[in-house]
Amino acid sequence: MEEKNLLQTDPEVYKAIRAEIEREKNNLVMIASENYASRAVIEAQANVMTNKYAEGYPGARYYGGCDYVDQVETLAVERAKRLFNADHANVQPHSGSQANMAIYMSFLEPGDLIMGMSLSHGGHLTHGSSVSFSGKIYKSVFYGVDQQTQRIDYDQVRDLAQKHKPKIIVAGSSAYPRIIDFQLFRDIAHENGAYLMADIAHIAGLVAVGKHPSSIGVADFTSTTTHKTLRGPRGGLVLSQGDYAKKIDKSIFPGIQGGPLMHVIAAKAVAFGEALKPEFAVYQDQIIKNAKVLAEELLKSGVDLVSGGTDNHLVLVNLTQKGMTGQDAETALGKAGIVVNKNTIPFDTRGPRVTSGLRLGTPSLTTRGMKEPEMQQIAGFIVEALDNIDSESQLSKIRKSVNELCRNFPIYQYLNEE
Repeated sequence: MEEKNLLQTDPEVYKAIRAEIEREKNNLVMIASENYASRAVIEAQANVMTNKYAEGYPGARYYGGCDYVDQVETLAVERAKRLFNADHANVQPHSGSQANMAIYMSFLEPGDLIMGMSLSHGGHLTHGSSVSFSGKIYKSVFYGVDQQTQRIDYDQVRDLAQKHKPKIIVAGSSAYPRIIDFQLFRDIAHENGAYLMADIAHIAGLVAVGKHPSSIGVADFTSTTTHKTLRGPRGGLVLSQGDYAKKIDKSIFPGIQGGPLMHVIAAKAVAFGEALKPEFAVYQDQIIKNAKVLAEELLKSGVDLVSGGTDNHLVLVNLTQKGMTGQDAETALGKAGIVVNKNTIPFDTRGPRVTSGLRLGTPSLTTRGMKEPEMQQIAGFIVEALDNIDSESQLSKIRKSVNELCRNFPIYQYLNEE
């Protein structure tokens, strides 16, 4: 990418950006919430619309000169609605967390009760965690997974809903490898007078092409990020039925945000346009195929997986039987050129800074063009690294093999750049 002006103006920042390109180029990025945005998305985000204030919505701004930012926001909205078959879309949230905040502030009062998935069982901070705004402003109660199956315990969800009568039930996760039954969540929510909010941040790309059941038209409102499996810029999105549109729009602006990031919204429009193309469905299908093969190969090698496998883009490794922490495993794999994140597992006895698990994802690897044979190879790298966690020489040897694999699947080829 051309960054001549940046090099002249701020060589320190330039150097860090170039180093980040090299890091992404030479490592296997397996963080489930990350992906490689296309060159078109990156170009759209790095544009002069960053200069423009545009408080309000297309056709109803509080600033003049919004003709062209209105065009890109309208494109983003219409493409998002078409992609997800939604009545209404708000593309202004700066992040997934702010998308969730906007929904809460539209339909809750401080002190109202949220019921979400426990953070340690795969939920997200914004689903009621005490360290998040969602747990500070609102009360919360949590459901989790069954200890035997390690899948969502829907009987527990129903029992908790009947007992506590939450105002909103959140169906969604950040580390759950199985299908989420949005229809069953809807039935439980409506039986108990609650709204249903679906947070599909991780699985949005899968949902968009029918590789995971959709929450649209089932949940009252849906939030998501625009990166992860959607492969767009980092940002948020709210999708809802038309009845809720005005409340949500007002909650986002002027409720929790001022001027939207119009350069990011331009990039969202590009990403949604890419996702509407047939090849995006092929890509999502390959993400799942890759995750399943990765899971199968790890299981064959004696690696314990939460719930015994995966239905989506991620695999959650239980390291308890190996007698190592997620922190130590993350560090060792990093030395081998495999970038993952430590993660709590259901009923974890270790804290979130240490953990007993690893979360592995296939979106970035799939974007590079890797398929089933590469997943078999990568599973072998992971197993070898975990078996030699304290051997610097063995980890270095694995890194050399990783570097060779990365050279065969360059990110620059994806970005159309030499």
